[in-house]
Formats: sequence, structure tokens, C-alpha cells
Amino acid sequence: MKPHNTTTILGIDFFKGKVEDVVQLLKSGGLLVVPAAPALITITWDQQYYQSLQDADVVIPDSGYMTMIWNLFKRDNIKRISGLEFLISFLNCYDIQKECDILIVDPRPADAALNLNYLRDHNFTVTPDASYIAPMYKKDNVIDVALLGVIEKRKPKYILVNLGGGVQEKLGAYLKANLSYSPAIICTGAAIAFLTGVQAKIPTWADKYYMGWFLRCIDKPRLYIPRYFKAFKLLVIMLRYGKNNPLKTMRPGVVLK
Repeated sequence: MKPHNTTTILGIDFFKGKVEDVVQLLKSGGLLVVPAAPALITITWDQQYYQSLQDADVVIPDSGYMTMIWNLFKRDNIKRISGLEFLISFLNCYDIQKECDILIVDPRPADAALNLNYLRDHNFTVTPDASYIAPMYKKDNVIDVALLGVIEKRKPKYILVNLGGGVQEKLGAYLKANLSYSPAIICTGAAIAFLTGVQAKIPTWADKYYMGWFLRCIDKPRLYIPRYFKAFKLLVIMLRYGKNNPLKTMRPGVVLK
């Protein structure tokens, strides 16, 4: 069930509560997505990605850039909840650690090994088969019958998807639509890589003051500077559409890129 405490931005209902509330909501299952600014700019042309955000039960406002724009121009202010902040709270929850009923979806075996070791270091009892190595999905056709079979056989209460933005949300929506039960499907992508050291370490103060993007740019400038530069386009999109669904308000045939 979707929470009532939300603010609609670009036709997407973003959660307005506290990070602890998100953790509690997911104990009852549901799809959680954490769209960042570089991914949000694609909603004007990637209809499948946009639909996956609308299909989610909980959308947390991870993008500091988006929240700053919104709070600057709108009275209905929203507080940022970063994917990293949420994941730390989720993995530190005693009840979830005790249940240890989790399956992680990883891009590579090396990532799987690091992620499983991190879980073990944080009071999770997990075996190697608690990780599923995802294939390379086509961005316009994200389906995985093999993963469905693994999940249906194991019936984990929590599925942690550690894939890239723009793909993981589509996979999460696909799983939600096709599973016979309702686990918590958590699409936090690279957030766990900040904790394992695969990506740049982001201290609590940097995450609090919206500086995570800057540290990532310092760590891997060729990868992240172009990505975040493109994300500036989100300002134009938000000022043009506000609360509205851009795909419904654009003239037929218009694509804003």
C-alpha cells in the first residue's frame, strides 16, 4: 500500500516522512525506488522508466538537486532522504538483521562477494546463494524469468537490487507485477557500494549537505562530471511541469532531451 504522506513532483509521489518510517513500511512489502537527478531527466522520453517510478509503493527523494529546486520555488517543501541514509538505517534494523530473510541482486561476482561480506559484518547470516548475479539487461526490455524462479523458490522477504539507475527500477516493477507474493523490493543501486568501498566513501556530513555527487566527481571525474552536468536539465523540466506528468502535458511527438 502506498503511503499517504507524499508530495507530487513531475507526476511522481515522493515520500515526505522520516527514514525510519520507510524502513517500517517495507516490513509489509512493496517496491521502493530512489531516483537520482541523472535518471529523472529521462522521464520525458523513457516511458518504461517513468512508469516504474509511478508503479513504486515508496519513492524517496534522494536527489538533493531536485529537493533544492522544489523547495526554492514551491511552498510544499520536501525533506531529502538519501538512498545511502535509507540503506544504513535498513541494514542496521535489528528486526531485519534477526530475520535475515534477504536476497541481493548484484551486477558481478566481485560485487556479490563484497556485499555478502558486508552483510555478514553487520549481523546477517547469509550464504553465497543469497546473491543472484544479474545478466546484462536490455534497457528497453528488462525481464528476467530466471530471477523470478529463484525468488519464487526462496520466497525472501527482502530483495535488495544493487544495479544501475534506469534499469533496477524497471526490474523492480517487473518483479512486483509477476511475483506470486509481495516482498519488499528495494532498488538502492550503488548505495551499498559506498559502504563496501567500491565507490567513493561518503561521510555522514557530506551526505547530509548534498555533497555526495561532488565526492563521486572527484573520485571518478570522467564518469560522473558528464553525468551530473546533464542532470542540470532537471531544473528546466521541473520549472516547466511542476507537479504534472510531463508525458501527459507535452504535445504529441515532442521529446525533451
